[in-house]
Amino acid sequence: MSPYLLTRRAFIASATTSVLATGAFAARPNTARVVPGKLSPNEKLNVAGIGAGGKGTQDILSFQRENIVALCDVDAGRAAEAFYRVPEARQFQDYRKMFDEMGSEIDMVTISTPDHTHAPAAYRAMKLGKHVYVQKPLTHTVAEARLLTRTAREMGVATQMGNQGHSGDGVRDLAEMLWSGVIGTVSEVHVWTDRPGSRWPQGEPTALPPAEPVPEGLNWDLWLGAAPWREFNGLYAPFKWRGWWDFGCGGLGDMACHVMDPAFFALKLGEAPSFTVEPVRMESANGQTYPKNIILKYAFPARADMPPVDLYWYENGLMPPRPEGIPEGDVLGDKQNGSLFIGSKGFLTAGEYGGNARLLPDSIMADYKKPDQTLPRVSGANHYRNFLDACKGNAPAVSNFDYAGPFTEMVLLGNVALRLNKAISFSTESMQITNDAAAQTLLTKPYRAGWELPV
Repeated sequence: MSPYLLTRRAFIASATTSVLATGAFAARPNTARVVPGKLSPNEKLNVAGIGAGGKGTQDILSFQRENIVALCDVDAGRAAEAFYRVPEARQFQDYRKMFDEMGSEIDMVTISTPDHTHAPAAYRAMKLGKHVYVQKPLTHTVAEARLLTRTAREMGVATQMGNQGHSGDGVRDLAEMLWSGVIGTVSEVHVWTDRPGSRWPQGEPTALPPAEPVPEGLNWDLWLGAAPWREFNGLYAPFKWRGWWDFGCGGLGDMACHVMDPAFFALKLGEAPSFTVEPVRMESANGQTYPKNIILKYAFPARADMPPVDLYWYENGLMPPRPEGIPEGDVLGDKQNGSLFIGSKGFLTAGEYGGNARLLPDSIMADYKKPDQTLPRVSGANHYRNFLDACKGNAPAVSNFDYAGPFTEMVLLGNVALRLNKAISFSTESMQITNDAAAQTLLTKPYRAGWELPV
């Protein structure tokens, strides 16, 4: 049956395992259309999707006005909708095979796979000169984030991490409010999420679950990618991988790239020459899954024109103490996710993406006038369009890897502290943990043959 004619049902019935490409990866000439000046807005790019199911379906279909030429997913069933919606695209299970066969025909790639497979796919794509849109968190390890940031600069490609809130007005409104001095000098930030909740297990199980039959249409070896081999179990795929050290980045990796973004941006945390992070609370730590009921404390020294600041992270529904004098009826954040900024003159809270930034108590907002806008806004708050414009020669995307890489490093250092259950000090310039030489090994990880990275 021709792959161009598959219906949703027919695809699932006829899905087969593709042959793995083997051998070390060699860089090839830049074939993406990166040119001086701009492409015409009407000139279409050739787009490929790696991870076409789940969130990847939304990501790839957001570029439907371009030419979607290839779709790749290790799980035929989860990718069925994307294959059905874009029947003209060639279908693959192994993105290495896709690049071998179609590399010269692809300009831009979306990567919407489990966390542990982001960096190998993005690195290969960029070394081939492809623009890349990578879901959050950008990578699985700190060293991978540094590698992708450096590679994007070297190859001159457009990049964007999928923390879509960074294209919204909320994060900019919040920054302008803080910079106006309305709450004075910020000394503490508290950031929280309801994840993982019941969405995936953390703190359990503490041993590998037994082998189960691999579902029809899933290439389990390709799903594992760079991760050490283990037998399939439904506690990993298709979604609960987030809670496992080998595959995901826990609640922190899932949500901090959204909820912590306003603080990282407005308080210029990326300019800190160093910082520390330590566990304040965690339960059920083990070698297989992330602990649960986590509280972390990040401490940043003075940077730019900003004084030192402490940032606290809470997950699984844990919340910071309510500031004294703030009525119980005043909602912090948007309940499930949010941030609270504590200044020398007052308090500011906001929702998941920095949205609905407001002063506390609520009663003072009636007479408050937001400061004039000084930051440029993203047209339509459209994160995908912002990236596409960058691919066509306009300004860099707002969450390009020069921004998203250091942000991801900061986030993932929290997981290193959790793994060690101790405070760590990190030098951003040297990418060194300065108070524990042995901990340096946790900035990277081993890779299975065929998936190695130069980290």
